Amino acid sequence: MTPGRLAAICAARVFLFATFMTVAAVIPVLMRDWSLTATAAGAIVSSFTLCYAASVFGYAWAADHLGARRMVVFSALAAAASSAAFGFLAHDWLSAVLLYGLVGLAQGGVYTPLIMVISDEVEPARRGNAMGWLIASTSAGYATSLAVAGLGVALGGWRTAFVLSGLLPAVGAALLIASLRPFANRVHPRPAEARLADEMLRNRESRLLVAGYTGHSWEVVGMWAWIPAFLAAAFALKGAETTGATTAGAYLSGVLHLFGATAALTMGRLSDRTGRRPVLVVLGAAGAVVSFGIGWLVYAPSIVLIPLALAYAFVTLGDSPVLTTAVSEVVRPGYLGGVLAWRGLAGFGAGAVAPLAFGLVLDATINFEKSISWGLGFATLGLGGAAALACALLLRKHRAHPVAHRPHDVTRERVGHEKRE
Repeated sequence: MTPGRLAAICAARVFLFATFMTVAAVIPVLMRDWSLTATAAGAIVSSFTLCYAASVFGYAWAADHLGARRMVVFSALAAAASSAAFGFLAHDWLSAVLLYGLVGLAQGGVYTPLIMVISDEVEPARRGNAMGWLIASTSAGYATSLAVAGLGVALGGWRTAFVLSGLLPAVGAALLIASLRPFANRVHPRPAEARLADEMLRNRESRLLVAGYTGHSWEVVGMWAWIPAFLAAAFALKGAETTGATTAGAYLSGVLHLFGATAALTMGRLSDRTGRRPVLVVLGAAGAVVSFGIGWLVYAPSIVLIPLALAYAFVTLGDSPVLTTAVSEVVRPGYLGGVLAWRGLAGFGAGAVAPLAFGLVLDATINFEKSISWGLGFATLGLGGAAALACALLLRKHRAHPVAHRPHDVTRERVGHEKRE
């Protein structure tokens, strides 16, 4: 895969993910205009994330049997249609829950099947860097989503935000389909002596990486869902009015995502040189520490809070490409889709619950000091970071590309790596 084609794929994902953070960006305005509780607002995000978890599972599972490229194309088209429907038709809590969930159901194919395409097209020595670009494009898409939503709120409220972000995925779908055209739709052979259960349950490294990804997803999805509202609350406590604080929180959260994209790029490349485990341990520890601490600082001056939020974005997202690269190296190619399917279901399932759990904590502590409410809310996310750290510590100390020495790679080379359609 040439650098130019990888860049085009990543650019397409930026447009495709334009709806991912739309609701998170406008939560304060929706709570005001739709008279929602924090729990109800969090449920909209949870609807999307839960459906996205199911989507990631379904598309990854199908990619093993029908080919990754085919699933990417189908998902891109579905994402464009469902995002436009959400932008124009969502008008209250129930319609938002249903239509935002539909967007989630469409999106999973532009994540895990693309991981499989990159795993096929990029050699292990450069794979961490390539996965870093892929995850960075996700963050850039989130930043774009927040920026567009913030612009929409400033121009015309939540409706404008929904429409603007809902139209961009069509551009991404067209670009992604064009970028993937030279690649074959691969269906890997599945060796008779191996089963998916072997890769999921008996492969110790795979098991730890899936568990670590689940904890990571709880922390990072919950953080991205509530960090715009947290920053908006911090600005409001300093005297900003609701709409202005919401817009500022959305824009700053967009900057955080760009900072997270930098983390994905640098940490993926670093793990190519140092190995996956050291990077996962350091980032897991740092993420847990910030999760347990940041919410208590809602009254802190911006000169303290903004750099801390930037660091939070860096450490919570930086391990994402490393976790993804590591699992692609320890799982047989014919079963990678199945493992990624279960990993996605577990990870995004946890991520779907995290915003709701955060909202429940805020509602339960509504009469407490703001620092206590936000502190306890983010502490629930810190539990996921702590779990990810524990899994990283239990990984074996190995070199960056252990898969090259595993017996199944001989089989991979002998069968020509693929069946072509």
